[in-house]
Amino acid sequence: MQFNDEMPSVRTEEILQNEKHVALVRDFLNVFYENKQMKAFVHTYGCQQNNADSEKIKGMLINMGYTLTDDKSEADIILFNTCAVRENAENRVFGNVGLLKALKEKNPRLIIALCGCMMQQEHIVERLKKSFSYVSLIFGTHVIHKFPELLYKCLSTQKRVFDINDELHDIVEGMPLKRDGKYKAYIPIMYGCNNFCSYCIVPYVRGREKSRSSAEIIREFRSLVSEGYKDIMLLGQNVNSYGREPADLSFSKLLRELDAIDGDFVIRFMTSHPKDCSRELIDTIAQSKKVSRHLHLPFQSGSNRILKEMNRGYSRENYLEIIDYAKQKIDGLSLSTDVIVGFPGENYEDFLDTVSLIKDVEFSTMFTFIFSKRSGTKAADMPDPIPGETKTKWFMELLAEQEKITLKNAEKQYGSSCRILVEGRSEDGFLQGRNSQNILVIFDGDDSLTGQFINVRITGGSIYKLTGEVI
Repeated sequence: MQFNDEMPSVRTEEILQNEKHVALVRDFLNVFYENKQMKAFVHTYGCQQNNADSEKIKGMLINMGYTLTDDKSEADIILFNTCAVRENAENRVFGNVGLLKALKEKNPRLIIALCGCMMQQEHIVERLKKSFSYVSLIFGTHVIHKFPELLYKCLSTQKRVFDINDELHDIVEGMPLKRDGKYKAYIPIMYGCNNFCSYCIVPYVRGREKSRSSAEIIREFRSLVSEGYKDIMLLGQNVNSYGREPADLSFSKLLRELDAIDGDFVIRFMTSHPKDCSRELIDTIAQSKKVSRHLHLPFQSGSNRILKEMNRGYSRENYLEIIDYAKQKIDGLSLSTDVIVGFPGENYEDFLDTVSLIKDVEFSTMFTFIFSKRSGTKAADMPDPIPGETKTKWFMELLAEQEKITLKNAEKQYGSSCRILVEGRSEDGFLQGRNSQNILVIFDGDDSLTGQFINVRITGGSIYKLTGEVI
């Protein structure tokens, strides 16, 4: 079993308790289930941070004696790691949890567990308690390290267990994990958010910003490189603010430290907030050898009036200044972004400001969402007179404009060459990988190329990917 870095010098009480309850669960399963091979099914909703959390959960499950399965029907524990960012994600969770009732009836010993951001919302947990009595275990984002303890309590008492404590803890280092990939890996460098954008639930479910120590991050990064990982993504709700709490290196200085590590790899990071995207950070990317030439910088709205209502902390003009500087400094830069359509009070003129901004910037990729009301946020109580049909119409109009831009950007790539890490086969049978600009490239080739960096000449493309041939 792999650990997420070499063990830190100080063994925390949390890790000792974690290991104690891992052993208790393992012993309980051996006795109560008579050495049966126990199986666990884990499904993750939402962002890369949730994926990283699930890797820790899988690591703990394996240490407790479970093997992982992709088949829910043969699982002894089913765990959903949930997302609360949008209503659709929550509805999918409720729908899929509902489908588990039949499995629980067939196997009364089945443990159904829910964790993640949805579980930090009191109204969600109350609904689950009342309407989904077959859910055995619920825990929130702040107590992942206590998962073995909570599972042991659930198994040994045969009672439902809930822990949605919103008390902020220090970051627990040294937890076991099972990484999902062989060549690509995540490293969370900070947790939480202090921005309180008026539409966003994240600060309420993830808590205030806390940064890992740079020494722990660098140790974990070196370990990944030595194990052969070649595409490493640094994660945080707002990576640009890394190091503010507690005081440590700035994000730019951390990138420089990682860039200087020996090895053949690429560094990526998500997500950046425009108000914290400094010229120092842009200069660092430009001067680095291994940091991806891709910047994901959500602008959310092109209207200053709406940006103020969103509490984003910057103006349209500020955003465009950052983009202009980045384009000047970083050769081969690609830009992606997030946009919300139909924010409460947005009118068509505000929407057209968003359309004009994407035309000015020419993003390679855009993630677009219709406003989703999140209970407990300021925006949830704002007047919202625009009907859903109108918002959908605007949404489709924005997508049409972005498709034109994406095709235009793709055509500019034709005939150029790029270096990519071969990740494996796509669904349609081609080899695939992402270039330094984080654009997906597919091409013909032998499976022996998987896991290697190769050079590819771009021969075509679409709004979703580029096509190429191995040089």
